[in-house]
Amino acid sequence: MAKFDYVIIGSGLGGLECAYILSKEGFSVCVLEKNRQLGGSLQIFVRDKAIFDTGVHYLGGLEAGQNLNQFFKYFEIMDKLNLHKMDENGFDRISFDNDPKEYKHAQGYENFVEQLAVDFPEERGAIELYAEKIREVCDYFPMYRLREANTDGGLGVKYLDVNAKDFIASITENKKLQMVLAGSNPLYAGDGEKTPLYVHALVVNTYIESSYKCIDGGSQIERHLTKNVKKLGGVVRNYAEVVEIVEKDGKVQYVLLADGEKVEGENFISNIHPANTMKMLVSNRIKKAYRGRVENLKNSSSAFVLDVVLKPGTFKYKNYNYYHFSREDVWHSVNVKGEMWPDSYCVFVPRSSKPTEYADSLTVLSYMKFEEVAQWQDTFSTIPHARESRGQGYEDFKKQRAEKLLDVIYKRIPELRNCVKSFTAGTPLTYRDYIGTDDGSLYGISKDYNEPLKTFISPTTKIPNLFFTGQNLNMHGILGVTVGAVRTCEAILGQDYLIKKINQC
Repeated sequence: MAKFDYVIIGSGLGGLECAYILSKEGFSVCVLEKNRQLGGSLQIFVRDKAIFDTGVHYLGGLEAGQNLNQFFKYFEIMDKLNLHKMDENGFDRISFDNDPKEYKHAQGYENFVEQLAVDFPEERGAIELYAEKIREVCDYFPMYRLREANTDGGLGVKYLDVNAKDFIASITENKKLQMVLAGSNPLYAGDGEKTPLYVHALVVNTYIESSYKCIDGGSQIERHLTKNVKKLGGVVRNYAEVVEIVEKDGKVQYVLLADGEKVEGENFISNIHPANTMKMLVSNRIKKAYRGRVENLKNSSSAFVLDVVLKPGTFKYKNYNYYHFSREDVWHSVNVKGEMWPDSYCVFVPRSSKPTEYADSLTVLSYMKFEEVAQWQDTFSTIPHARESRGQGYEDFKKQRAEKLLDVIYKRIPELRNCVKSFTAGTPLTYRDYIGTDDGSLYGISKDYNEPLKTFISPTTKIPNLFFTGQNLNMHGILGVTVGAVRTCEAILGQDYLIKKINQC
């Protein structure tokens, strides 16, 4: 077996992007994926001939001159993506019980202000100030703006310890407007007691700049990246589950696969959760205090997801996402469980390549705590393991929650009631099995403005040839993970080396 320059654990977006960068720089690279499908949250699946995304429901920052567009040009995939632009006057729509209005988040900052000012005319100044401040926060993160880090030396430090909820409340005293401005916070599992302003700003800014759906699913990103990695000589393997990372004489020597194979490398990059990486790492070079710190970091919430197949020609395609809250308090839905569930939900309608005005399917997502399915946590349903039945109790739980969620949705979208052909439900266990976090976390490590530096993970470790990448580094999401992959590779290749190359594309 050849010895690779870089062995990458996990074929999620961060792992594939690191593989592309390093292959392009002339290194030999091997990506190891435990599942059948590559791509982590980029995966898609099909039910009743309808395509569903695992995690990529829409993308932002994809127009010329915007950040993700430039990153994707570097990765040589931008001109290959099949995209559909969302409603410019309301790509995200926010609603509440006992209020018939849908409040619109529009594309482009001027349009964003104009559309919200229709419903809040007396708050125009506050909306303009909000738009200005969001962009200002983003400016403090050089890599997010494709700037070299040494241009201002800043890493957003000014805003790390600012609470998002409190900041928005300082912009306006209008409670409804506060909730509308924060109404898409399921994109980052917004928690009023914890979520930093920079998380809110970095997420919403990219979608306000531009918002697109991937036609027929986000797996095309994985497909093109994998093809490009292989074209550069990289190796990408599925059904290759890493169970141990073995260090000797101060460096990782190899990873051990579940079937007993050893894959040797000069360097190793883990695209899986740092806590799971520590559990696999056979080494006394990492102090117990560091292991404990990583393993005890709190993860963001998980979710219950309902993938609905629609009867043909019954439900018109909606070119926007829909966020609904039962209360005018968007900051605490993340913690609701039990009888109070669901306190909120999001509806995402995939864009199909079929020439029709009707939708094939839709996905509904509502927060769910892992503890609600903990009784079945010792069962697994992924390809590397035997597909275990979790029993009738689990199936009954999913069915009961699915029907309860649908009943809540029908109250707001009554026309949907007669359009449902079938549905498939997923729980935090589903996210755990296919995405790889122990508690099914949607967005990895939860950011906390009370302890901002504690939740930043360095791409380097105490073992000089072991690196981290992925959504737990800086930020989750397509853009956050892409920035993280660049940050990981800059730790290898040198600060600002890659940003210069990316900007030259």
